[in-house]
Amino acid sequence: KDKDYLLVDLPGTYSILANSQEEEVARDFICFGNPKLTIVIADATCLERNLNLALQIMELTDNVILCINLMDEATRKGIRIDTAKLERELNIPVIPMIARDGTGVDELKETIDSIVEGKLHLKPFKIRYDDRIESLVSEITELLPKYLRENYNSRWIALRLIDGDSSILKSIQELISKDSSMETGV
Repeated sequence: KDKDYLLVDLPGTYSILANSQEEEVARDFICFGNPKLTIVIADATCLERNLNLALQIMELTDNVILCINLMDEATRKGIRIDTAKLERELNIPVIPMIARDGTGVDELKETIDSIVEGKLHLKPFKIRYDDRIESLVSEITELLPKYLRENYNSRWIALRLIDGDSSILKSIQELISKDSSMETGV
């Protein structure tokens, strides 16, 4: 449609809980880089491993597309994936692909355009935790805007803080420090 989009290829990872440098880079970009949308590329031959990442990213942002690549390999191995049911359960676009021959690429581009242009509004599945955790999340999310200037996903940050994720605390401290130096001109 004669539009240009900037695609950022993040390091391959199975989680954004920052147990490695690659995971931290991916997490910080998705959390603090304000991307318009996030595309999760999953391997159809080992989908369960990749769905964990998709669920984590759906906690972080609403604009998620799940592309299930290597559908031909899955078929060869006798694996059948009901992408329509998966799309209904996750409440995000799920696009079957065979990237090496271009299958699914046009549908992906059309979906990207629909999301960015505001024609498709997503409300992905979100995990609801027990009342104690949800109460802590509420308390923390009320405090975060005092420290973070931009509109980050406070719920996700609160969940990581409750989880004891020291790397997210470090990233937040760097953001606060950067904001402070921009205010003072240092």
